[in-house]
Amino acid sequence: MRGFASSARWVPGLERLGLVSLVSLGVLFGGCEGCQKKTPAGEPLTEDAGLRSGVKVPLPPGWSAQVATDGSFQAGPPGRPALRVDLKPGQGEEMPSSETLADTVRQQMKQFTLSLDQEEDTPSFSLLRVTMAPSLADGGVGPEAPAFFGARRVGDDLFLCASLPGASAEEVRLATEACRTIQVQAAPR
Repeated sequence: MRGFASSARWVPGLERLGLVSLVSLGVLFGGCEGCQKKTPAGEPLTEDAGLRSGVKVPLPPGWSAQVATDGSFQAGPPGRPALRVDLKPGQGEEMPSSETLADTVRQQMKQFTLSLDQEEDTPSFSLLRVTMAPSLADGGVGPEAPAFFGARRVGDDLFLCASLPGASAEEVRLATEACRTIQVQAAPR
């Protein structure tokens, strides 16, 4: 079985949580470079799509799934991923709370002005939704961008999700719902 290789640029202190780099999400406003295999929306993703067999990430209509060269699962509207998911097999018990996500974001994103938009915690899902803008040297702020960071526990596994730079507010909302509904289907007998 092949798991996700989480290796967007790591920020010190986030590696323990295995979160996608917050710096890359706030700074790299580009698309998915080197993305490969695509899966049409609505199809379950399997091991050959970079996930272990039986993992299903329900996607909005018109979105496609891709596996980046770093092994992360990425999905979004045509030509531009808006969601990144990293699988942490066997780490479900380490699911961070929304408070932990918020603390980490505040600590690691000091070069950004952050507005906390939503926090949510359930036994199997945690969510942090923010609006962020780079702090400028003259004391002002740059353009605002929506973002979300989430964690979904399914059985013993942990799925870490984040919106990707350039995602619109609606795409962030749709990516959040895709993360919230990740499932693992039982293997056929």
